[in-house]
Amino acid sequence: MWCHWIDQAATLQVEEVWVTRSDEHAVGQIHARMPLSATPPTLADVAERAGVSRQTVSNAINNPDLLRPDTLVRVQESIDALGYSPNRAARNLRTRASHLIGMRIGPAQEGTANATMDRFVHSLVETSREAGYHVLLFAGTGSRTDPVAGYDDLLRSTAVDAFVVTDTYLGNPQAAWLQERRAPFVAFGRPWDTLQHGGQARHSWVDVDGAAGTELATRHLLDKGHHRIAWIGWRKDSRIGEDRRSGWSRAMHGRGLPTTGLASRVEDTVVSGREASAHLLDSAQPTAFVCASDTLAMGVLHTLRDRGLRAGEHVAVVGFDDSQVAQVVPPGLTSVRQPLEQVAVEVVSALEALLAHPPVSGSGVMLTPTLAVRGSS
Repeated sequence: MWCHWIDQAATLQVEEVWVTRSDEHAVGQIHARMPLSATPPTLADVAERAGVSRQTVSNAINNPDLLRPDTLVRVQESIDALGYSPNRAARNLRTRASHLIGMRIGPAQEGTANATMDRFVHSLVETSREAGYHVLLFAGTGSRTDPVAGYDDLLRSTAVDAFVVTDTYLGNPQAAWLQERRAPFVAFGRPWDTLQHGGQARHSWVDVDGAAGTELATRHLLDKGHHRIAWIGWRKDSRIGEDRRSGWSRAMHGRGLPTTGLASRVEDTVVSGREASAHLLDSAQPTAFVCASDTLAMGVLHTLRDRGLRAGEHVAVVGFDDSQVAQVVPPGLTSVRQPLEQVAVEVVSALEALLAHPPVSGSGVMLTPTLAVRGSS
């Protein structure tokens, strides 16, 4: 911010510039009137320039509906001309709002190609900024395995207005912990615990229909003439993994095709995908693979290369998440793409509703993914 003010002050330093030609050599003279100080413009400066009171400027910023259109335009033009920026800290003291959204980030996952959260965070930051908020990323303090670490400090200090929760796996206590403390939050991910028991979620959430994505991927391969399509997914205790597996199974059974012996559940690493695909090629002879992640699909591509097989020609491969790796690895990895930009829009919309007066708690929003088709299929 300091550099920003320096730039503005420097812009304001020259109020008048003129050049005079005194002779045939065109000797130029530049005259500039300098301000008395290079401090940032204040609310009083805006009021003076616009010819209104300070309260009118304050209303233009915080309650524009109270002003006549011509007055509002005059104040806004003065704000733009001076480069005035409201004092957020002072305004926060009056409104008791920080305009910050907290989001916990976990450590990087080694051995994977997953960059989904990077895309989501970027989209969330951009969308939040447009709504007048900023995103505060924080890591859990203390134990790295404590799912609620870091939240308590922010709640006690009222440093954030609300949270975005991204870990909604089965058994995660974050949602319940925040609900008990009446902390506003929106989850990126379904409340698996509640839905598993047939209940209704008590908080706002946004998710992507993973089963619809893998069903779309499997149908794509079926339409290409494949009948023995293998599945490589995550361990059975992963609700997200099982949800994605159900889409593959539904598409296969919908065409009257068996799935017995064609599925494998492993850890989400390239090495696991490599080992699982090698075993399935030997035992089930599939002509195509659908994977729960691009990470696992990368393992399949390694196996095909080791065996002298070409993806998309000898064996088809489809991943999930449409990572940057999927877009650049030869011959291009077909992958299910989550609409993370729209997820961010829905999350921020739900947050705005929760922070409104009175607050409005929304229901769940389920979005549908698409399929980015490339050379591997």
